[in-house]
Amino acid sequence: MAPSTSPSLTIPLVFALAGNATWFVYLLATGATLLVGFCVSRFARLSASPGSLYSYAADTLPPVFGVVAAWGLLMAYLATGASVAGGGLYYSGVLCQQFFHWTPPALPTLAVICLAAGWVAYRDVKLSAELMLWIEVISVSLILIVLAVMVFHFGFQLDLDQMKLKGASISALGPALVLAMFTFVGFESATTLGNEAREPLKTIPRAVLQCAILAGVFFMLCSYSEVLGFRGTSTMLSDSTSPMHLLANKVGVSLLGVGIDIGAAVAMFACVLACTTAAARVLMRMAHGKLLPKALEWTSKRHGTPGVAVAVSVGLMLVTTAALSLRGVAGSDMYDWLGSLSVFGFLTAYALVAAALPFARRVLGQHSHWVTGVSVLTVLVMMLIVIFDLRSATDADHARIPWIYLGYIAAGVVWYGVRRRVVVSEQ
Repeated sequence: MAPSTSPSLTIPLVFALAGNATWFVYLLATGATLLVGFCVSRFARLSASPGSLYSYAADTLPPVFGVVAAWGLLMAYLATGASVAGGGLYYSGVLCQQFFHWTPPALPTLAVICLAAGWVAYRDVKLSAELMLWIEVISVSLILIVLAVMVFHFGFQLDLDQMKLKGASISALGPALVLAMFTFVGFESATTLGNEAREPLKTIPRAVLQCAILAGVFFMLCSYSEVLGFRGTSTMLSDSTSPMHLLANKVGVSLLGVGIDIGAAVAMFACVLACTTAAARVLMRMAHGKLLPKALEWTSKRHGTPGVAVAVSVGLMLVTTAALSLRGVAGSDMYDWLGSLSVFGFLTAYALVAAALPFARRVLGQHSHWVTGVSVLTVLVMMLIVIFDLRSATDADHARIPWIYLGYIAAGVVWYGVRRRVVVSEQ
């Protein structure tokens, strides 16, 4: 999830849309994520598969829905990986400006980020995951320390403007909610390691729910504190290049601000790595289901990782970000646009998994009206988020993102029809 990146980059983007309602948007996103987490955790108790949400939907629903889930989840992980690669480019620039007064060239920086993530994902994902986990723990701890020092420095303050959602526009809450959901995406990605986790039917459901709850509390705390902390400053939160660094300077702990910036940059790389790992396993599962060429099923005998799928995943992320960079798109905009695009892939997969859960339980003789009710509510919430975004997106860049995604899904369904005919003719 790379939660340490959100206070530095995502929350300012949400604030630009939601203003004083930023914390409230995160409350709504937390509620939606918990609904999804409940459904995913219930499924994770039933089976462990490297295809994660795709396998849950494909093994239960009619084939076309499994196809939509597959293409949606693939887009979700690839777009998220490309998004955080853009975020890595952004923070590389921030750090190089701080220390060397120099901005690194975009294309080589993106190449280093993507290719290094691919190499680590191929060689030893366990070692890299443990290392990134400790770095992330340190980064989140530094952020919490800065927030605690703020309370000690200024005293506890109740921000009535935020409590009353003063100046918030309902029309802007749709895109803001999509961006807020982006900060949660990946909370379910433990499901992609079903065959590689210890006691997956116990540890994966627990990990999914814990991620949703802890991250939700952390994001609401950070969003409320950042909006409050920027009161009276000459710089708007939405315009700050490094908001946590500015707040750390404000309360006299500037060294922690530098540490947070470094942690955010490393967390961006960690998230590229996580998305590469997840996307590769989805590609492998899609190849196994004859949606993609069989070569993507190949795994390294030495490392046990899907090498071809890893290479394809990294290549797509790099090509996407490089193309945007050549068009003059900044790293922060890549993070914003591609992150918003990825959310629609996740919402699709989340909704289909929620829809599939009652059917999977019924087959096993575990039907529950309560579980069915939560599943239906989850599907409705996912649909409402999409509709809300379609009706309220104001700028042209965000307004066209849902239609790009729908075109992509339509192409994926057509491809499925073509592949199905080819497979039938071969048999």
